[in-house]
Amino acid sequence: MTAGALGRRDFLKLSAGAGLWLAVSGPGRVLAAGPAASADGFEPSVWLHLAPDGTTTIFLGRSEMGQGSYTGMAVLVAEELEADWTKVRIVQGDADPKYGEMVTGGSRSVRSGFLPLRKAGAAAREVLLKAGAKRLGVPVRACRAQDGAIVHAASGRRLGYGELVADAARLPVPADPPLKDPKKFRLIGKRVPRLDTPPKVRGEAVFGIDVRVPGMLHATVARPPVRGGKVKGFDAAAAGKVPGVRKVVEVPSGVAVIADSTWAAIQGREALKATFEPGPNGALDGAAIARLLAGAKVDPEPSRSEGGDVQKALAGAAQRVQAVYELPLLAHATMEPMNCTADVRDGKAELWAPTQAPLWARTEVAKALGVPEAAVTVHVTFLGGGFGRRALPDFAVEAAQVSRAAGAPVQVTWTREDDMRHDFYRPPGRNELAAGLDAKGRLVAWHHVVRNPSIGQQLFGSARRRGDRPDTVEGAADVPYTAAVVRVDHALPEIGVPLGWWRSVYSSQNAFAEEVFVDELARAAGQDPLAFRLANLPRDSRLRGVLRLAASKAGWGKPPPAGHALGLACHASFGSYVAQVAEVSVRNGRITVHRVVCAVDCGTALNPDSVEAQAEGSVVYGLSAALRGEITVKGGAVEQGNFDDYEPLRMSEMPRVEVHLVPSNAEPGGMGEPALPPIAPAVANAVFAATGERLRALPLRPAKRTG
Repeated sequence: MTAGALGRRDFLKLSAGAGLWLAVSGPGRVLAAGPAASADGFEPSVWLHLAPDGTTTIFLGRSEMGQGSYTGMAVLVAEELEADWTKVRIVQGDADPKYGEMVTGGSRSVRSGFLPLRKAGAAAREVLLKAGAKRLGVPVRACRAQDGAIVHAASGRRLGYGELVADAARLPVPADPPLKDPKKFRLIGKRVPRLDTPPKVRGEAVFGIDVRVPGMLHATVARPPVRGGKVKGFDAAAAGKVPGVRKVVEVPSGVAVIADSTWAAIQGREALKATFEPGPNGALDGAAIARLLAGAKVDPEPSRSEGGDVQKALAGAAQRVQAVYELPLLAHATMEPMNCTADVRDGKAELWAPTQAPLWARTEVAKALGVPEAAVTVHVTFLGGGFGRRALPDFAVEAAQVSRAAGAPVQVTWTREDDMRHDFYRPPGRNELAAGLDAKGRLVAWHHVVRNPSIGQQLFGSARRRGDRPDTVEGAADVPYTAAVVRVDHALPEIGVPLGWWRSVYSSQNAFAEEVFVDELARAAGQDPLAFRLANLPRDSRLRGVLRLAASKAGWGKPPPAGHALGLACHASFGSYVAQVAEVSVRNGRITVHRVVCAVDCGTALNPDSVEAQAEGSVVYGLSAALRGEITVKGGAVEQGNFDDYEPLRMSEMPRVEVHLVPSNAEPGGMGEPALPPIAPAVANAVFAATGERLRALPLRPAKRTG
């Protein structure tokens, strides 16, 4: 992404009044089908349009799924622009390469947009300053930009941005404008109210499942329960007798029932009695997956190797510690199940999708339909949760294929059971760790064997799409603790289950193994877990700061309430550093988490309120996985179907979460995911402190009965 003279007049002319523009305008009003910005005005970049009426329209290339992108991205532009925040209007961009990759994932939205979006606002500000100074007949240095106007400091005369757009449009846009001193920020680093909250509270926000277009039909799809399975048979006549059912068609993903309503489509699918051939994965179950993980061949080329022969170093250590950790498949379980509305007719396709990756969706839809990408339009709606699941294009492609078969616009809606049983799951994992300690309890050797299926390998044919290391060692290869000899190996077992990115991806797995193991090392060394971590982290590690902050706020070293115990963990991921202390009790084999203290160093906190909310959300999502999350497979098919057998944490079980931020002016790190990896090991370590039982598998299930 670059900021510069990226004109968009032609785009605005073409798009005005066309399609669904999901927009939020100050003070937070949703325009479910609002028009695009006027073609008149000042268009200094792809991100920004200033209208003669003073309205500032900011176009977004990231999806909003609860993490605060709408407000956060707009703040970056408005801060440097010195815009009148009450006149800022936010429009979600359709799938278009001009917005960059448009992938909302990897906690990259703020990180990748921090400088480009600020520069876009600053460039516009500089042009407006020149236009305003010329109109006022004064030097540029005698003027300042303030609240959507150019002000002459000496006389107090002011010209609103709307009055200057015509003049500004005739001036060149600087490619590298000066940025504001952070000390003068009025929006960045402040608790700016989120613009998408009021419309969501009022029920006005348009999520994918809320989309309605003229002549729209509804559909559900009966899909093979086993990956690689195929349709064997179905009773189209029986389904056709259900009132409201219009058509039954086979599509590549299964059998679609098209009807006048979602309920009629669901009832028609029940009557369909579809049967399926299981295919090559029909015998897969949990035991088979465990064997595949344990038996996978270790790659002879390590992911990381420093300091020499790790086996020799382990053999020569005063004390050797080793352990194995196991993690299950997990579902995303987004609150809004997968859905997409598509209208495929006359060689063109128009989609309304709650997607994290609209460009990928557009590409795959074009391939599936055999049309040019330019013939596919993807409108991005609000997302009712994503967590990585909505980055996959499968649900968009399926909707396009169903619409083509129907010859009409169709909304394909997944039930909760569809969503749970046809997910792209977090991979299962087996982590084998060994470490050596010297006579003083210092870490001298570290060996980690990561046995996880690769998402990249399954989806794209390569586990090394982003460098020399496979994706599976994310959060493991960069172990933060110092040792004279370090080796990280990997094995890439292949399993017959669809895999996808899950919030914090492999860091959610590898951090559990790593941080529980470090706790075990501290106990073996006879040291306090906090002191052991600090002694073995580099002096310049930012994890030291969050560890000390979390420990201090949690009262580490002081006696906890009777029957309670504390556990500690830390992890760095996606550019941020997080430490957590969990306070737990265990009674009759049941873990209760009473309190979580979370310390975060994410560099510049764009909006402290959003950072805290993301940390809190990560804790509850991570706790649901740590205490209960498990997808099991039998006969190649997923057994869980709804929240009765894949149960999230209940409101009554939610601990008190305290979030503390490390003040920083460093470039921002991500926050959608980094606070998740430490919670499972922190709880596991607290359970050990409470009971003496070391839990090395998720979900955490104490065997000892206490209380």
